[in-house]
Amino acid sequence: MPSDSTARGSARAGHDGEHDGEDPQVTVARQDVTEARRIVVKVGSSSLTTASGGLDADRVDALVDVLAKVRSGGEKEIVLVSSGAIAAGLAPLGLTRRPRDLARQQAAASVGQGLLVARYTASFARYGVRVGQVLLTSDDTSRRAHYRNAYRTLDQLLAMGALPVVNENDTVATDEIRFGDNDRLAALVAHLVRADLLVLLSDVDGLYDGDPARPDTARIAEVRGPADIAHVEIGAAGKAGVGTGGMVTKVEAARIAAAAGVPVVLTSASRAADALTGRDTGTYFHRTGRRSADRLLWLAHASTPRGALVLDDGAVRAVVEGKKSLLAAGIAAVEGEFAAGDPVELRDTVGHAVARGLVNFDARELPRLLGRSTRDLARELGPEYEREVVHRDDLVVM
Repeated sequence: MPSDSTARGSARAGHDGEHDGEDPQVTVARQDVTEARRIVVKVGSSSLTTASGGLDADRVDALVDVLAKVRSGGEKEIVLVSSGAIAAGLAPLGLTRRPRDLARQQAAASVGQGLLVARYTASFARYGVRVGQVLLTSDDTSRRAHYRNAYRTLDQLLAMGALPVVNENDTVATDEIRFGDNDRLAALVAHLVRADLLVLLSDVDGLYDGDPARPDTARIAEVRGPADIAHVEIGAAGKAGVGTGGMVTKVEAARIAAAAGVPVVLTSASRAADALTGRDTGTYFHRTGRRSADRLLWLAHASTPRGALVLDDGAVRAVVEGKKSLLAAGIAAVEGEFAAGDPVELRDTVGHAVARGLVNFDARELPRLLGRSTRDLARELGPEYEREVVHRDDLVVM
């Protein structure tokens, strides 16, 4: 954290009970929260379930009460990214803890997802709000056509007055196509639906400058950029036995969203109402960047490379510094098995990943193209080979 005492004082707040009421300065800083029209709210498994893994109806209802009130005026839209499917399926299947193997996780998700959505449906029905379920995998969202379909579905649900409940499709997702945690999924969904705000809810009331259990630590009220938390040791505080996330994944999700132009509030589910009304609760991450091309954010953070292309030094400079497309002439080697349209990693000659992109050729086609100019390839193989291996519009520098 910055050493200047004034900067520390403005960026931190004490433990619960030390600062009752609103801090006018922080409230002004959180004006984006009160003005947000489209909001993505993510809630973790530990905030919805009992210690044994079953859904806690009272906790679900308490969250729904807050969200229904926020959208009751008709001016705000809510997209709920909810964990809890696997956790909800544990008890009905006689499991006492989250299984480690993928097959049993998928079985638990299959049972639990229906219970989770049924619980939300019944709870929101008390307010006359209809719920729509949307299940995603990273493979669904890293490809342009699938990305557009996901956006249209979510946007149409909101236009028709429904509240989308989004979750990872754990029943079919494999290790290779998983988001890994719903914090990252929530950040990407916030960008996908062009949200004005992302709220991350868990069992932790914010980011602290040390172990929250110690009396000498303080809550970090605001983060304006990576430098504000560069010296903070971010552990897995708040990680629950039925979930997969921790503070590390939440801060990473906040970084992704903020860099994409979406401010973030990170706090506990019990303080959701305060978080959504701009009060000084949790940690507020100011936006640090502007909204980028949609598919590039998904490509950088949601795709799993199917292979890699090794670039010579000139190609690395052209791609990273010159923002150029990747041509066959600059590729030294091909690794892995992939098809045209798959995401691949672009590496330098010592193995460092410098970029990621959607490749225009199959892995089997590329070896005979390496080191050759597009003009030569077109003359020998035909005009369809006179194109980039990775176009700059489908490429993101890491």
